[in-house]
Amino acid sequence: MEYQLTSPEETQVLAAKLAQLVTPGTVLFLIGDLGAGKTTFTKGFALGLGIKQMIKSPSYTIIREYETGRLPFYHLDLYRLAGNNDDLGLEEYFEGEGVSVVEWANLLEELPRDYVTITFTKTSLEGRILNLKATGPNSTALLKKLAKEES
Repeated sequence: MEYQLTSPEETQVLAAKLAQLVTPGTVLFLIGDLGAGKTTFTKGFALGLGIKQMIKSPSYTIIREYETGRLPFYHLDLYRLAGNNDDLGLEEYFEGEGVSVVEWANLLEELPRDYVTITFTKTSLEGRILNLKATGPNSTALLKKLAKEES
């Protein structure tokens, strides 16, 4: 699935729609250059889960946990961990009762069985193309639900 978005607000609206459809154990991998919109997407996603807290990129803390929304939300940023993430216990997040959003997921060494990859490509100062690809049955069902909502 591909979405052409013209503003940060459109990115957040799409993310919020997706958040309303996720189930426990959903894993989203966000891939894109610095400034491509990954954290903007994550902020909209958190709003869609009903989280009112300010969402900050966990670049230095690696993982931020939010428990106040419809589902527990785990925001991970692997930017500073290139090649050193095999002993973080990430599977506990990926297989738990919450939803995981992983920025810089292309740096992961071991992947879960089921996830959605969202690739961000800048087209202009505020424009983005988001390409969503499912790997696994739960993620495929999630993207089908999103497509149905969009039609």
